[in-house]
Amino acid sequence: MIRIDELIVQLCPKGVEFKELSELLDYEQPGKYLVESIAYDDNHATPVLTAGQTFILGYTDETDGIYPASPKEPVIIFDDFTTAFKWVDFPFKAKSSAMKMLTPKPDTLESLRYAYYAMQTITYTPQDHARQWIGTYSKFRIPVPPLEVQREIVKVLDTFTKLEAELEAELEARRRQYKYYRDALLASKDQKIRWTTMSEVGEFFRGRRFTKDDYVPDGIGCIHYGDIYTQYGTATTATVSQVRSDMSSSLRFAKPGDLVIAGVGETVEDVGKAVAWLGDGEVAIHDDCFVFRHSLNPKFVSYYFQTAAFHAEKNKFVARAKVKRLSAENLGKLAIPVPPLDEQERIVAILDKFDTLVNDLSNGLPAEIKARRQQYEHYRDRLLSFREAA
Repeated sequence: MIRIDELIVQLCPKGVEFKELSELLDYEQPGKYLVESIAYDDNHATPVLTAGQTFILGYTDETDGIYPASPKEPVIIFDDFTTAFKWVDFPFKAKSSAMKMLTPKPDTLESLRYAYYAMQTITYTPQDHARQWIGTYSKFRIPVPPLEVQREIVKVLDTFTKLEAELEAELEARRRQYKYYRDALLASKDQKIRWTTMSEVGEFFRGRRFTKDDYVPDGIGCIHYGDIYTQYGTATTATVSQVRSDMSSSLRFAKPGDLVIAGVGETVEDVGKAVAWLGDGEVAIHDDCFVFRHSLNPKFVSYYFQTAAFHAEKNKFVARAKVKRLSAENLGKLAIPVPPLDEQERIVAILDKFDTLVNDLSNGLPAEIKARRQQYEHYRDRLLSFREAA
């Protein structure tokens, strides 16, 4: 940082020039690169990029019309639909004409990387958002300090980006490790461990209907099936939603230690996602949820519902209509291992440590990644804040 401050004092003491992105970047709209087929196969090497937040649509074996991006000649893909942009340094096929491939104009920037970081600092109000590179975004202005200053800024921000990428890679590796141990611990074929059907170790019953119109800021804690996908992990002690207290007599409740299971979903994988209720009192359950009341360690059961073995068996019973469904009867047919209670507790203790490491937003790797990202954003905004030259 000191080096950059010294360069600014030396090379641009009166401020820096600001330029529109259109003065700095050339753009190309897909035409000859557009994919003609949608025969994608993840075994192929060339990614197909499309407009949208994720960009990668699939992979193709097509060899004609491949955009020749590379680490030496990267592009920034700007998405007209979302005003999102992505750094791309690999060959790809383009799917959408809403994509704009941006490259630096000669003798304007130290590298495209500087523009990429500067574009991240651009803010605008909704009325400024015309969802187009040509009409709106290309007219936003960024500071253009001397090339030597640009070079030093990129060097600093690349260091932060590399640290975050290393943490992301470690998180992904830990998640794979977590999945491996979870499946190994909970799907053991050890002959000493008894396997039985879920109906033999507990009972299922369905919740009662409530709607979004019944939600209130202060009322009876409730779990909606949709929240199980988006709001809860393995277990919870508090709800994110509450319904009117005067509905109490018409509701059904889970007790502490019960498992709450989503009985419907948009995909086969979603159905059967579960959360262990560990709160102090009862909680109301939506009618597209099932409660599993049992004598096992509740988190042990919830972890088992996450295993590949559970999903492989569960998938055989999912009704594959437009909305995917499971019945209480079929849930009761599913097998579950029943080791001694102290062994269940040992397994839960091991998996809790992994779960904290890969999912906890206050203590685990996600928390460290969040902190690094905030640190990066702080220094990015500081480094790219210049006084404009008169």
